[in-house]
Amino acid sequence: MPENARVTLCHGPYESNGVVAHRNFRLQGLLATLGARGHQCILAETLEWNVVELVVNGELVFSCDVKQLEFGGDGQLDHVCTEAVTAVENAY
Repeated sequence: MPENARVTLCHGPYESNGVVAHRNFRLQGLLATLGARGHQCILAETLEWNVVELVVNGELVFSCDVKQLEFGGDGQLDHVCTEAVTAVENAY
């Protein structure tokens, strides 16, 4: 995979404090980690609840529950962010 991949980050709404909405707070670490590796991220909202999907060249390379990601931060200590970056860099 080229070093500077264009990654579409699809994320759905999730419930927090009784309110269901699209939020980016749990995505900050993932965005920071991918950006630090030189990847360009495009955010896309989906209607599926609690889902985060990374799409590279039209291929789904990683998927997880949004609540598995750590809230805020830079993503360096989040093992899910590490798995996501590895999946992006191993994509064809």
